[in-house]
Amino acid sequence: MVSVQESLEQLPERFNKRVRLVEYARRLNTRFLLIAGTASFRIEITNGKVSAVQPGPFIMGEWDFLMQADEDTWQKFWRPMPPPGFHDLLALSKAKRLSIQGNIYPFMSNLLYFKELLSAARSRETH
Repeated sequence: MVSVQESLEQLPERFNKRVRLVEYARRLNTRFLLIAGTASFRIEITNGKVSAVQPGPFIMGEWDFLMQADEDTWQKFWRPMPPPGFHDLLALSKAKRLSIQGNIYPFMSNLLYFKELLSAARSRETH
């Protein structure tokens, strides 16, 4: 099983190759915090590309919004074939497994982008 940190470290390489999505969000510039249990990661998007993934902890809240779930939830979400209910960010939110807080305007106005962005961290290994 790939750790949350390993999944996120590979995110820029995996996602930035998706030229159509990067072009779609070419005006998107935001920073968000992804919390997995006790670990936190600040992900920076610049002109639609993942420009940085920084592990926390962070003293100051330099981010627009955050997504928080326990580590087990993220591990299930990032499986090659997630179990029912763990396949989609909004499904996780509706089931109260994922909390989305802060200025969610960048998230909601680019929902498809963020769904594809975090799906790009899915493990390539099969179980």
